[in-house]
Amino acid sequence: MRTTIISLSAIVSLLSLPCAGEDSNSWPQFRGPTSDGRAVGGDLPLKWSEQENIRWKTRIHDCGHSSPVVWRDQVWVTTATEDGKHLFAVCCDRATGRIIHDVEVFEVGKPENINSLNTYATPTPVIEEGRIYVHFGTYGTACLDTGSGKKLWERADLHCTHIQGPASSPILFDNLLILDFAGGDVQFLTALEKTTGKTVWMKNRSEDLSKLGSPLLRKGHCTPILIEVAGHPQMISPASHAAYAYDPATGDELWKVLHEGDSVVSRPLFGHGLVFFGTGFSHEEIQAVRPGGHGDVTLTQVAWKITEGVPRKTSPVLMGDCLYLLRDDGALTCVDATTGNVKWQQRIAGQFAASPVTSADRIYCFDQRGKTTVLTAGSNNPPLAVNQLDEGCFASPAAVDGSLFLRGKNHLYRIGN
Repeated sequence: MRTTIISLSAIVSLLSLPCAGEDSNSWPQFRGPTSDGRAVGGDLPLKWSEQENIRWKTRIHDCGHSSPVVWRDQVWVTTATEDGKHLFAVCCDRATGRIIHDVEVFEVGKPENINSLNTYATPTPVIEEGRIYVHFGTYGTACLDTGSGKKLWERADLHCTHIQGPASSPILFDNLLILDFAGGDVQFLTALEKTTGKTVWMKNRSEDLSKLGSPLLRKGHCTPILIEVAGHPQMISPASHAAYAYDPATGDELWKVLHEGDSVVSRPLFGHGLVFFGTGFSHEEIQAVRPGGHGDVTLTQVAWKITEGVPRKTSPVLMGDCLYLLRDDGALTCVDATTGNVKWQQRIAGQFAASPVTSADRIYCFDQRGKTTVLTAGSNNPPLAVNQLDEGCFASPAAVDGSLFLRGKNHLYRIGN
């Protein structure tokens, strides 16, 4: 089912903003340098197995769903004990997989209970030259020196009740580290000065969610993106019952679109002058919004909506004029990004939590039992390849320099020809 809302407003010319300190051969944040899952620095391999095209395989202790981040010769992940009392950052050598740093960042006295599918180390770090910023939601945020592994600063005083565990990842903008706290009790964003950890701004969400009966309907797990509108930066941040745009330098709200969903997980996308975001659970939709206007723009800036094939966990990918939606149960839907019309659908066997990665004309889909299905973009032909590993994938992989850095249940893999 599709609804189109017509507006006389012209589509604003936009460009994606790079992650601060972006390097062409890095994967510095969740979903990569352009925040949309596009591989950088070379095409990915088509086929692999436990015996083929595995450059290295390194055991990572305990558990976590955070994605790997890559900077120059280092690959970092976070991990945590199953009970959430010990939170770590682990660094591997990019060439060999050898563990260089294994740092206990926080010790937690009484962690909250979490969803059985989540971990206490699900937010993905963000990295730049010389520094990595690790985030564990209400349990703390810290900056580490990437050379020594030494903790440079920490904050353990920013809190919300996640209910089902933390998941939203931090982002960098200029000199700011921006964090999203979307709990069942409070919902706010804050920006920390990245060299000291001091608070620069803090803003509560403008929608009053106290009217919602259950705290489960107020929480969220989404990671914002940065775009540019008419020469000015905007931070797009979907949340429960509304998606917002902010000035990332000040935290001032620019506009918002109301919706009926909650517990948003998937990261939004930008392309063709439109912001694409999912509304999460309860009322699953993908909406395409023109990122202009001021205040509540629900009736003026929504270009189209779709309820068909909407994922709850995975983030969409965009290739050309095709928006690809991978539902948790393996239904893949190709949507015309400019109109919202469904082009085709096909079924991929498996259950999915990790977001797809794109490379050249291929889409890589990673299921929870270790299978990766490789498809040709633009068609609903049979898969090019189906690759099986011993471990399933909940974390979205990194893709740099012709290699996949894929985190399984117990190991970190580098996959490459």
